[in-house]
Amino acid sequence: MEETLFDVNLQQLPDEYLTGVWCVAERVLNRGNPDSALAQATKLSLQPGTLQVHAPAQDDQGQWSVQRDALLNRPYLELQLLQEETKALITRLRRSADGLQSQLNLYFQSGMELQLAQPC
Repeated sequence: MEETLFDVNLQQLPDEYLTGVWCVAERVLNRGNPDSALAQATKLSLQPGTLQVHAPAQDDQGQWSVQRDALLNRPYLELQLLQEETKALITRLRRSADGLQSQLNLYFQSGMELQLAQPC
């Protein structure tokens, strides 16, 4: 039985809610490079300051940080990988009451959207 997930207020999002291993549950590609590690990712591992992207043909690694826009305080991820640098707006984060299950929606500068899930 699936646990009920609740929306997290993104303006008060603690960075530690983003850490862990995330599986790509859904993806929508737009005009970005379909061959990039992010576009083909099956898992993202967000550990404090360290990012690993796991994809069938290639892996990539680098750093990540949470930034906030000045006007609305909306959080976005700044990703600095060996192969690319990009930003992704966090459009939604949902968590179970016990914090063991989560869904994270990201909207990238390229127009790509990823829905990530924990646990894998």
